[in-house]
Amino acid sequence: MFSLLNTFRVIALLEGISYILLLFIAVPIKYFANDPQYVKMLGMPHGILFVAYVILAIILGSKLKWKTSSLLFILAASVIPFGTFYVDKVYLKQVS
Repeated sequence: MFSLLNTFRVIALLEGISYILLLFIAVPIKYFANDPQYVKMLGMPHGILFVAYVILAIILGSKLKWKTSSLLFILAASVIPFGTFYVDKVYLKQVS
């Protein structure tokens, strides 16, 4: 069914989307419209996806024997907007 790599790619995609929604939609609405409901609604799923991304990156990195610098870059990409999309295109497409 799903390999670990495919699972990681899905989690990376969802984490990236949730981060973009949180950062560029929910947070501005919270501060400009004084409506925190979207941050509350998106915060927990994004947090869970972020933790899953980090754990799966570490597991996959050890399985695929990534260099430490590559793993650190992949982990750092999770806190940069659109970073997980770049990781998928550059690092994960090469493996599949």
